[in-house]
Amino acid sequence: MDGNGRWATRRYLPRVAGHKKGVDALRHCVRHCGERGVKVLTVFAFSSENWNRPPEEVSGLMELLAVALTREVPHLKAEGVRIHFVGDRSALSEKVRAGLLQAEAATAGNTRLVFNVCFNYGGRWDIAQAAARLVERGEPITEQSLDAAMGLAHVRDPDLLIRTGGEQRISNFLLWQAAYSELYFSDKLWPDFDEAALDEAIADYARRERRFGRTSQQIQEPVAKKAA
Repeated sequence: MDGNGRWATRRYLPRVAGHKKGVDALRHCVRHCGERGVKVLTVFAFSSENWNRPPEEVSGLMELLAVALTREVPHLKAEGVRIHFVGDRSALSEKVRAGLLQAEAATAGNTRLVFNVCFNYGGRWDIAQAAARLVERGEPITEQSLDAAMGLAHVRDPDLLIRTGGEQRISNFLLWQAAYSELYFSDKLWPDFDEAALDEAIADYARRERRFGRTSQQIQEPVAKKAA
């Protein structure tokens, strides 16, 4: 969800104002995903590299998270959304860690939409922590065991990865899980990424052919046999 700071700067507002507007955009996105029948939504809220930002911005983001948990979790619970937080919690304050646990517990019974929030997360961190976990257990490191030890092992790999803000990179997000994801880059800054923009991204995805290493002919053959 990129572009909050630039959205605010262009309006001569503090960067935190852009993050607040970004929360509004996320609320609409979550609701629209539920309406569209999307089963899993994973968002990159705070990266392990974001600690390098100005201290006042980092502090504002932490405060915003606390406020958002209090305000949004009841709505998520009512709308059938189950929330998971994925990332390194050791660097977070005790208050923030407690808030994450409470939010997860409050929505644990919901099944309409799984909403993963990657907070203090990095794709490299995820791979490293999975490998360390396997070593600690004395388990062999294989593709399958690593996959099961990842922070997002509770959901399937993403079909579509959307990056807003005009940048064309994935910036250490879901490095393992996005191996075969379709990538979609939008010039819209995240606060401006509304329901119509999400629909456009989904429509673009629907026009693509996903081969997973196979040929187009192999993809089409099962369809032809079924029609026959």
